[in-house]
Amino acid sequence: MAAVSFWLSLAGYALGVLGAGLVFVEFFQLPSYVQYQKTLGNYNVMLSPDDAREYSWAGRIGALLIALAFALQFVATLL
Repeated sequence: MAAVSFWLSLAGYALGVLGAGLVFVEFFQLPSYVQYQKTLGNYNVMLSPDDAREYSWAGRIGALLIALAFALQFVATLL
């Protein structure tokens, strides 16, 4: 039983690290509706409600992996 708990905990750590990496990538993405103009040195925002997406798939999958990692850690603690 201790071996199962150990492997579940290890899997939780691995999924948490992978999910955190994906969320990290999500935080530093430039949205598609923001454009940087090098010549002027400023940002231009062209936003319409239909085009705006708040999150990409990297952030969504990363958040789900972190939630799964917490669940695995919880189950491993109970075992």
